[in-house]
Amino acid sequence: MIAAPIWTPEELKREALVAIEVFRKRRMEEPLEEYLEAFDKYQGIIEDLLEQTVDLSDVNGPLIQVVTNPNLLEALRYLAGPPISADDLKTVANVVLTPKKLAKDPEMARTIIKVIFDGLDRRRFPWVLEEREPTEAERGAAVLASAALMATRHVGTSRRHLDKKEQEEDVLTALADAGLTRVATRSVNVTNEAPKAGEFCGESLLGKRKADILVGLWDGRILPIECKVSNSATNSVKRLNNDAAAKAEEWRKDFGAVQVVPSAVLSGVYKLRN
Repeated sequence: MIAAPIWTPEELKREALVAIEVFRKRRMEEPLEEYLEAFDKYQGIIEDLLEQTVDLSDVNGPLIQVVTNPNLLEALRYLAGPPISADDLKTVANVVLTPKKLAKDPEMARTIIKVIFDGLDRRRFPWVLEEREPTEAERGAAVLASAALMATRHVGTSRRHLDKKEQEEDVLTALADAGLTRVATRSVNVTNEAPKAGEFCGESLLGKRKADILVGLWDGRILPIECKVSNSATNSVKRLNNDAAAKAEEWRKDFGAVQVVPSAVLSGVYKLRN
């Protein structure tokens, strides 16, 4: 069997610099259109929310109509400063965010509104706490700032998903180009359920954890590949240590260090110390 390679610090530093340069080039060449399209979309949604709630002075009137509309509910979350994520809102307010349940439970809807307005961004919506109508300039500034927040978050999320998807496709293509055969995804509880020697598959369950790609090595071992994209040194800790490394440890424990060769394909920005 071929031993897994161990790179020297110098080699890792050199490759990390190459990855950062590729990341920088891709970011600089990104088209602006996606952000502008998202901005226009969210600008319209924020304006709709302000119109339906009379500039946030009457949220209880259209309460159910607002919280059961996914677009308006998302806009509501961005009224807080800082915006509150859907997961955080569910936890803090102890609610569910499905339109069907919210439509049947006005009390749950009122709880959502209370949590959001307790954290309302006073800089963007000063007129609400002062119990007056907004000036035209205040209203326009609030719409633009909120739309920019939502568009930025949307593009960031979309970018992360697209980068990861492209990276996985590149790895799958490389395996096929190397002469391996793609087979169906699967759940692997014992080693003979894994792809056979010379086969590979997309995201599959290996033991208790999902692997982005599973490969059957020619010597019979399993090569789980994690595809990781990091956009910052800070983010790289989570991507590599808390995710890929944690999975590797678990797989080696469940299947044995001889049977599994955990690996990760990394792109973007990584802190070598981690």
